[in-house]
Amino acid sequence: METESEPYVRLATMRHLHQVVAELNTARSLADTLQTVADGVVTGLGYELACVNVVQADGDLVVAAFAGSAAAEALIAGRVGSRSSWERRINMGERWGDLRFIPHTEGWILLDDDVPQWYTEGPEPQFEDEWHPQDRLYAPMYASTGGGCSELLGVISVDRPRGGRKPGTWGREALQMYASQAAFAISNARLRANMQRALVRLEREQQALRASEESFRQAFEYAPSGMAVAEMGGDQRGRLLRTNDALCRLLGRPASAMRRYSFADLVHPEDIGTLLRTSAEGGRAELRLTRRDGSYVWVSLRNSVVADTADGPRFLLTHVEDIEERKSRELQLAHRASHDSLTGLPNSAELRARLSARLCARPGASRAATAVEQLDAAFGGTPYEGTAYDATLYGANAHDGTAYDGYDGNDGSDGYDGSDGYGSGQDAYEERTGERGGGFGGFTPGGSAYDHHVHVVAPGEGAEGAKGLAVLFCDLDGFKSINDRFGHNTGDAVLIEVARRLTTGVRDGDTVARLGGDEFVVLADGLGPGDASDLATRLRNAILPPIRVDGRAVRVGASFGISWASCGMSVEDVLKSADQRMYIEKRSRSRVHRRAG
Repeated sequence: METESEPYVRLATMRHLHQVVAELNTARSLADTLQTVADGVVTGLGYELACVNVVQADGDLVVAAFAGSAAAEALIAGRVGSRSSWERRINMGERWGDLRFIPHTEGWILLDDDVPQWYTEGPEPQFEDEWHPQDRLYAPMYASTGGGCSELLGVISVDRPRGGRKPGTWGREALQMYASQAAFAISNARLRANMQRALVRLEREQQALRASEESFRQAFEYAPSGMAVAEMGGDQRGRLLRTNDALCRLLGRPASAMRRYSFADLVHPEDIGTLLRTSAEGGRAELRLTRRDGSYVWVSLRNSVVADTADGPRFLLTHVEDIEERKSRELQLAHRASHDSLTGLPNSAELRARLSARLCARPGASRAATAVEQLDAAFGGTPYEGTAYDATLYGANAHDGTAYDGYDGNDGSDGYDGSDGYGSGQDAYEERTGERGGGFGGFTPGGSAYDHHVHVVAPGEGAEGAKGLAVLFCDLDGFKSINDRFGHNTGDAVLIEVARRLTTGVRDGDTVARLGGDEFVVLADGLGPGDASDLATRLRNAILPPIRVDGRAVRVGASFGISWASCGMSVEDVLKSADQRMYIEKRSRSRVHRRAG
């Protein structure tokens, strides 16, 4: 190597250094940059061999580039040395600024470590500053981490300086300066490589997202059932942002109009609570939505919350399935279970349930009078004693337990022994609600179970002019003879027409039920004794006109018994009382003017 004291030598070296540093920043990839670093040591700094060792993610150093000897490159390229072995070498060497020099006299202790290395043969040095083949010179490369700190990025190993002499002060500074610039270049190359990988990954993710969005769009738009996306936050909470064609067709509304609504605007008023619970919690609900023509359609809503990891829930994805046909079948089945198949009126079970829902075992009150006791009070004495029901009116057996043509009301043979279809109203309510206590959860000491219950009382038990829940028991007169003479088809037609006339003759909200056979019951709330009597008269008169069936006119009459429902009574009590009063009315008329029912 030329004498370093000569200025033109230093100038030439500076030019070479400037050129190789410029080449470092033009490399296209990290691998090109590493190889350029190794080549620059050989071409610009006057060394015959150069090796670039780079720190890996696990902390060990790998031989990433080699220059100057193809044989040596084939021997150690890609091999890895442990971080601990490298730190040992860096710490034990002589410090030449940031460089580390390990002379051949001390290098023998490194022969057995795992750092990749090559060996060159040569004679022993003849003068003091001559380079020995076993001498080692390392230039560590550091990357700044901010705050005045730095971390090891890699190590440049050099060997066999041209001229055979150890580098002087100028040569050391040049190698140290070059290592610093190489560290910048490698850091920038890594950053570019990471950015390129990130861009490639981002592009792939964006492509996947676009593909996913397109798949969602097609699944959303062309789904056979309705779908909608609704806003979950802000002042536009619940507003429909997007609806598909199936939902628009189901509700008969264009997509542009749907965006002006929320589901709360379209749901049946009775289903608002169900909608709010489903919107808040997600899940499934069945409710009614209004169509453009004002009609309602039963749908099943299934909600999914679309959340943002940063901002929380943002959208509600709703799947809307038309269940009108299924719901219609369910309602039909429920109607059949609670209504008479012939007349369409509520049946016995439904009547008992409605009546039971109005009654409770009134706290602190004794059991209401039995049906017979109520008759007692109504007619001024025991119905089986005295002259209230003398034999001239009711027949010879009025007092011997066979009065009312086989109906004795006492011995359990009268059909009211619990197997007549009028079982306890308590039982009816339990079947419907699973609760006990006269339809309102049973009696709790202190009366708290009835805090929200409006007690039903008979007009005579309340204030003057009070009104109550009237129970009118109706039995047709002369129906049996029509059934026997003209057949069941004619009898069925008569029952259907009677049911129609009864329904027409009562108010909206009143109940007309068929118990079976030719027996009907009317529940009419808010009536006084005079009102109930007038209603019975109107209904009787409505039934009397001839009924035309198959070209013939037939007539039936009707007997009515009026009772009053009152908390503390069971459903059985109420119906039995009305039934007995109906028989009293039936028997009170002249046998000449009535036919057997």
